[in-house]
Amino acid sequence: MGTRFYIHLPDAHRARGSDPELSFTAVSAEGFAAELQQALRSDALFERWRLKQDEPDEVDPALGATDPDATVTGRQDDLRMELIATTTLSGQLLQQRLRWLAGHAWELRNVTAA
Repeated sequence: MGTRFYIHLPDAHRARGSDPELSFTAVSAEGFAAELQQALRSDALFERWRLKQDEPDEVDPALGATDPDATVTGRQDDLRMELIATTTLSGQLLQQRLRWLAGHAWELRNVTAA
C-alpha cells in the first residue's frame, strides 16, 4: 500500500533545482513525470547529490531509499504541470527529491492513500 501525492508545478520554466546536475531538464508534463519517477525508483539522483557533499561517506544511506514500483503521471495545463506520484516512500523523501529537481517551484496539493 502506498501514498498518492498530488504535485503542482505552477511554472514549468521555473521548476529547476539550484544545481543543474540534479535539476529537472524536462519541458513537458510527461518528461517531468518520467524524471520524478526515475528519482523515486532509482538511487542515481541521490548518489549524484551524495557525492557533492563535504563528507559523502557520512550521509545517512536511508536518505537514498527507493521504491522500484513508484509511478508518476503528468498532465499539462498551459505552463502549469500537475503530477501524481504514487509511492511507498515517505513524504519527506519525496519532498527531498522534488527540492533537488525543482527547487522551491512546486506545491504539494494533496496526499491520499493509494
